[in-house]
Amino acid sequence: MNLIQFWKENPKAAIAFSGGVDSAYLLYSAVQSGADVKAYYAKTAFQPAFELEDAKKLANQLGAKMEILPMDVLSVPNVAENPKNRCYYCKTALFTAITAAAEKDGFSLLLDGTNASDEVSDRPGMQALRELSVRSPLRECNLTKQEIRRLSKEAGLFTHDKPAYACLATRIPTGDVITPEKLARAEEAEGYLHSLGLRDFRVRTLGDAARIQVRSSDINKVLQNTDSILSHLKKLYSGVVLDLEVRP
Repeated sequence: MNLIQFWKENPKAAIAFSGGVDSAYLLYSAVQSGADVKAYYAKTAFQPAFELEDAKKLANQLGAKMEILPMDVLSVPNVAENPKNRCYYCKTALFTAITAAAEKDGFSLLLDGTNASDEVSDRPGMQALRELSVRSPLRECNLTKQEIRRLSKEAGLFTHDKPAYACLATRIPTGDVITPEKLARAEEAEGYLHSLGLRDFRVRTLGDAARIQVRSSDINKVLQNTDSILSHLKKLYSGVVLDLEVRP
């Protein structure tokens, strides 16, 4: 099956939309096919502000309908406690809310942007999607991340080279309670590094310190800006370390 066939068989659907590479291309393909679709963006403390802005920008460029669904994800049982399967509880809550909103709007089919490159066997969030009967057209059509980026570039989507972005909750070690303050400082720290020209990186919590993870090619850029990075991040964390082994 390809996406053209998929949309012929499923001409009406709701899309869980994050503004990332995959869901962006999925929404684009739906609009191009003439399908009756609507994008739903779940706005939580786990998403930084730029993700919502990207989502709104793309939906506007495509002329696609989009609804923002504010959610207090930290009030969901087992999410703030941050167990190993936190993503299962979070995805269940988010997609249940999106399903309800979509059904209210007359959509019985909900789609997400999981692609053929995503490992799904050991991801708790994928279990939630299966239980809620969420379909993943990109995966069903065997489209890999690399292929989606290529097709997105050909389509002129600004998301084609957007770095993969895991939610802010992944910056906090499993078992450590997630708080709005911890999420906010991670977002602020990453926003500062982005302002220095870094693109694919993470600022993770290490005790009460910040652990910076970047591509090997960007380590020199971090070292060249050591003083400014320390000055800014030490307002947020007790210390700052550069991880020379683990990549984002």
